[in-house]
Amino acid sequence: MTPRQSVWGTLLGTVVSACALAYAQVALPAQPLLSDYALVNGGLVPVLIGMLALAGACLCLAYGLAGADPARTAATRVLLLAGAAGLMMSAIFPTDPGSSQVGSLSGEIHRWSAAVVFTSLPVAGWTLVRGRAAMPLWNAVRAMSVASALTLAAYLAAHPATITSPLINGVAYYGPLERAVVLAEMVLIMVMALASAAERPAMANRTAPAKPTSETAGPEEERIAA
Repeated sequence: MTPRQSVWGTLLGTVVSACALAYAQVALPAQPLLSDYALVNGGLVPVLIGMLALAGACLCLAYGLAGADPARTAATRVLLLAGAAGLMMSAIFPTDPGSSQVGSLSGEIHRWSAAVVFTSLPVAGWTLVRGRAAMPLWNAVRAMSVASALTLAAYLAAHPATITSPLINGVAYYGPLERAVVLAEMVLIMVMALASAAERPAMANRTAPAKPTSETAGPEEERIAA
C-alpha cells in the first residue's frame, strides 16, 4: 500500500462508516445509542459495516504514518491500533438492551471496547500534532482533538450509567452527544490523514540531497560536468 493509497483508504473507510451509521439512523426505529441499532431487525449489518469500516480507516492511517514518519508517530500508531481493535471487539460483541444496565459478558466487553475507541482516538490526534508547526491542517487536527475530548466528557457526564446524569438531566440528550462524539472522531481521523499526507512532500524536499552547482562543485565535479 502506497502513502496515497493509505490516505484514500482512511477517507473511504470513514465515509463508508458514516454512511452505514447514517442509514441506520434514518431507516430504522430510533434508538438511544448507535450500537443499539444492532439489536433491531435489519440493524445488525449497517452497524457491523460502520464499525469495521472505521476500524479499517484507523488501520490504513496507522500504516500510512508508519511509512511516512515511523519514529515520530509511534505513539499515535499504537493508539490508532487500539481504536481499531476496540471497534472490532465492539462489532463482535453486541451491546445489551437498555441504556444503563449491562447484564452479560458480551455487553461488558462492548462497553469497555467502546470506551477504548472513544478515548484513544482524541489522544492519537493530540500525540500526532504535538510539536508540529502552526499550519492550517495541523491546527485543524488540534481543534478536532480538543473538540472530540470535550464532547466525550459531556457524553460521559450525561450517560444514565454515571452519577452525574441525574444532576444535569443527561437522559434527555446523551444519545445526541454520543452521535456527536462519533462524528467528531470521524472528522478527526480524516483530518489526520490529510495533514500527514500534506506534510510528506515537504519532508521529501527537506531530506533530498542538494545538487552541486558550479560555484560549490569541486574540481572532480567540474571536470565531469564539462
